[in-house]
Amino acid sequence: MIDLYTWSTPNGRKASIMLEECGLDYEVHPIDITKDQQLAPDFLKISPNNKIPAIVDRDNGWSVFESGAILIYLAEKTGKLLPQDPKQRIQTLEWLMFQMGGVGPMLGQAHHFLKFNVGKAPYAEQRYGAEAKRLYGVMDRRLGESRFLATDDFTIADIATWPWVSRYEWQGVSLDDYPNVRRWYDAVKARPGVQHGYDVPKMGHTIPA
Repeated sequence: MIDLYTWSTPNGRKASIMLEECGLDYEVHPIDITKDQQLAPDFLKISPNNKIPAIVDRDNGWSVFESGAILIYLAEKTGKLLPQDPKQRIQTLEWLMFQMGGVGPMLGQAHHFLKFNVGKAPYAEQRYGAEAKRLYGVMDRRLGESRFLATDDFTIADIATWPWVSRYEWQGVSLDDYPNVRRWYDAVKARPGVQHGYDVPKMGHTIPA
């Protein structure tokens, strides 16, 4: 049993989708970031950077924070979604780091300026809107040569990236401009684990078309 501390964000969805894909039992503990619950002392004990998601593994009592670390931990625990072949493993970690260092931070800034603060900082809107499109171009080229981001099989790199792409409209992006990303997005969206793990905690959110 895994205790999952999360909220309805792209980073939170990484962990819940991973748990579903791995077939692990888990209990959800909502951390309402709109009410600053991530700052509570008990949560800081397991997530010192006061960010969701975080997990506690009841099998050994370990806590893990940072979404990328959680994906790696659960992949190694279950032997799923992180290839054992050395070349494919490093490819998966490359594209996971691409998400952690690029897609997440940059698209997060795009959300901040293009969705929630329109008109307040035109330079920032231009900068992060352009960077979002650049990142989609990188993904589109990669997905023109590979079925999924890292390899031809679904991996933690896809789980890390897809929840951010699912908010493409917040980033001023049309998937019609990136046909390989659209193919991949639809293929991942159709997976039962993604469908079950998307709306966690339950808030009635549906996957964008």
